[in-house]
Amino acid sequence: MGLSRFVHTGVVVEDLDAAVEFFTVLGLDCSTPITVEGEWVDRIIDLSGTRVEIVMVRLPDGTDTLELVRFHAPPAEAGGEHAPANRQGVRHIAYAADDLRAVVDRVREAGWDLVGDIVDYRGMYLLCYIRGPEGLIIELAEPLRAGTAD
Repeated sequence: MGLSRFVHTGVVVEDLDAAVEFFTVLGLDCSTPITVEGEWVDRIIDLSGTRVEIVMVRLPDGTDTLELVRFHAPPAEAGGEHAPANRQGVRHIAYAADDLRAVVDRVREAGWDLVGDIVDYRGMYLLCYIRGPEGLIIELAEPLRAGTAD
């Protein structure tokens, strides 16, 4: 047997409250934070003394998409907060939007902004990148034609 379905993506953040606010402004649902610790966590991630706070981010239909993780222990190594879109590794997470411009307006009102511009990709999608807290980049894609939602 192989892989059967997508479960979620884990995103480590320093300011869990700001991340939850950002995803809520985007229109996603966030669970109540839970704290996880113990030897079983240490073994999975190969760190010692792990204590993390986790919030699940869900689409309005209840589908989990992200696991926001705030490490209280052990301390993390320093890294670049505003990595450019071409830096190796996971750089952005994309969501479909019914009304991209309305989401961008809400995000701007809450204090975040676009990385670049809103662009029309070949009349099929409106696309944009939004930079949230701690340099997290979210891509929004609004289908402009029937059959482009996937």
